[in-house]
Amino acid sequence: MYTLKNLNMKKNLSLFELKKFSQINKKKGKKIILAHGTFDILHVGHIKHLEYAKKFADILIVTITADKFVKKGPDRPFFSQYNRSEMLNSLSIVDKVSIVNEPSAEASIKNVKPNFYIKGIEYKNAKNDVTKKIYKEKKLVEKYGGKIIYSDEETFSSSN
Repeated sequence: MYTLKNLNMKKNLSLFELKKFSQINKKKGKKIILAHGTFDILHVGHIKHLEYAKKFADILIVTITADKFVKKGPDRPFFSQYNRSEMLNSLSIVDKVSIVNEPSAEASIKNVKPNFYIKGIEYKNAKNDVTKKIYKEKKLVEKYGGKIIYSDEETFSSSN
């Protein structure tokens, strides 16, 4: 049986555990914000993005794309999904982390049903979304009653 006490004991959760954690906390009136990405070579831009996100909710959940779905060039991701997860877990502003074994955040959104979903300002213009993932993610967040937020923090790119 999943209880809040059991789920609070660990920071890295499976998507199923994340679903239970979110359900329990939302029933308690907690606001949840979800950030999803690769977070490879964690840098100051990521930190500012997550700090900005935390301002909107009680709980910040970060989900990361599994290695096999990262398509950012040869020898990428630089850090494995486990290293990336560990780096995010070390940040005090991050409440929970999960590795998503899918190419987008759709499974995260379906399980968490966040009050807010945050993306960088570079994704606000639909023309920049060549994969059309952000469009689908935005529609899914709205389907569950959430709102997408775009951080306007300084953008850095470890891909570049």
